[in-house]
Amino acid sequence: MPSEQDPDRVPLRSQEWFGGSDINAAMHRSWMKNQGVPDRMFDGRPVIGICNTYSDLTPCNAHFRELAEQVKRGVLEAGGFPVEFPVMSLGETIVRPTTMLYRNLVSMEVEESIRANPVDGVVLLCGCDKTTPALLMGAASCDLPTIVVSGGPMLNGRWQGRTVGSGTSLFEMSEEVRAGRVTECEFRAAEGAMARSAGHCNTMGTASTMACMVETLGLALPGNAAIPAVDARRRLLANESGFRAVAMVREDVRMSRIVTRASFENAIKVNAAIGGSTNAVVHLLALAGRLEIDLELDDFDRAAKGVPLLVDLMPAGRFLMEDFHAAGGLPVVVKELGDILHTDALTVNGRTLGENSTDAVAWDCEVIRMVGEPLLPDARITVLRGNLAPSGAVIKPAAASPHLLRHTGPALVFEGMDDFRARIDDPDLPVDENTVLVLRHAGPRGFPGMPEVGNLPLPKKLLQAGVTDMVRVSDARMSGTAFGTVVLHVAPEAAAGGALAAVRDGDLVALDVTAGSLRLLVDAEEIDRRIAAAAPPLPPETGYASLYVQHVLQADRGADFDFLVGRRGAAVHGDNH
Repeated sequence: MPSEQDPDRVPLRSQEWFGGSDINAAMHRSWMKNQGVPDRMFDGRPVIGICNTYSDLTPCNAHFRELAEQVKRGVLEAGGFPVEFPVMSLGETIVRPTTMLYRNLVSMEVEESIRANPVDGVVLLCGCDKTTPALLMGAASCDLPTIVVSGGPMLNGRWQGRTVGSGTSLFEMSEEVRAGRVTECEFRAAEGAMARSAGHCNTMGTASTMACMVETLGLALPGNAAIPAVDARRRLLANESGFRAVAMVREDVRMSRIVTRASFENAIKVNAAIGGSTNAVVHLLALAGRLEIDLELDDFDRAAKGVPLLVDLMPAGRFLMEDFHAAGGLPVVVKELGDILHTDALTVNGRTLGENSTDAVAWDCEVIRMVGEPLLPDARITVLRGNLAPSGAVIKPAAASPHLLRHTGPALVFEGMDDFRARIDDPDLPVDENTVLVLRHAGPRGFPGMPEVGNLPLPKKLLQAGVTDMVRVSDARMSGTAFGTVVLHVAPEAAAGGALAAVRDGDLVALDVTAGSLRLLVDAEEIDRRIAAAAPPLPPETGYASLYVQHVLQADRGADFDFLVGRRGAAVHGDNH
């Protein structure tokens, strides 16, 4: 590559702000100098933006100040100029009504922050569920050299002498409390034990899944996915990522050069092998749309068909992310999958995905299985279609009960979560273990925002009778830490005129995961008549939620905004004075 002194090298976009002697260049430099920035920082060295989602209200990301400092050190060591900037942070455990409502908003803020400011490349600091896809989507639309540093998972939870995982154990214990088998005092005592260090969920929830997706897509350095948040190696990785970001700018390695159709196929296959979250489906679809890469819902079924489940982590297995890291982490999974993946896919360190895993060693073959001895022979997220989901729905068989993967039962319909919470523990509720719980008006438009409520709690009277799972169908999402025979992302959703709006109590719903089928056993004309007569929820009249409802795409297209799909680049014209 040409050196910085080479007059033929491509000029850095930051020099459009800092280069020259006119009034605007002087203004830009002058105000930056009030922070103690010396004049030599404006000599044409790459300016690296550090996009930080730190917030006290995002516990997963609350340690990011330290990570940002490590990134800055790496940038400076490589001869770059680090500049940190904040964007809205989405705390999955705190934000109401759902962080998914704001994922697209954050992506807009990231995109516009990058474009409007003098940065040549970006380091994305993200960890909590929606911060990762939001930052990726925004950066993708600008398409500058980009590298990701995930925050890392919490340490393993320990309670009463046993391992407990964030999210998964919480859902389990909550049901045990409702069934009367765990006391409220015990439940409260377990809270601190589940979240005993900085970091995101230590299960293979959405945060861990998206960290794995980032590494598989080639957008992070090897090891990024699993190093615990409090491990010194996480800080080292942040430093190395800042150092590498400078070289990526000099080499003009943009996101679109790294992430290709083959990269997405790799991510889909790895998601199956790790037992990853169903939320990866909507996030990968949205990211592909921003990068203008042809990816559709059925690719999650086709690409991952026959990919085995190798990682024994909650909620599909027994272990946690700290164990995954100790066992060798994602590079071991990549190495074990071998030719199943496109190992020639490029990554941010200049090496291929396969080259990054060549020296990986599996230190614990219980946590990471070999292909010949998998936990499941086929672990893909299954796409379902039929008259109840003509545009598709998804289910995670690895987290479901095998005896319910083919099931026909009468529907019990709930009109949103308020209705559900008001009735689910009624002792006179007309429900048994064969009933199919149906929730509608919890999709992108109907809620709005598509919350993680698809793993509906079971009726109290059935829990007390020993029932542990039921078929549940909705247009909502499910936490990546959750489990059960749960059909999600039904599209079109009820509020968009989908067949979910036609379901009535007592209608038979037929699920056949092997056949990829989800059907309402009602005559087609009757379904059409019911849909025509259905009254969707009134949309918000003003504010961001109104914009969301008007422009959000359905789940099978990633639930992005229609006007945000595609790359717009980073060019910006005109001076501010």
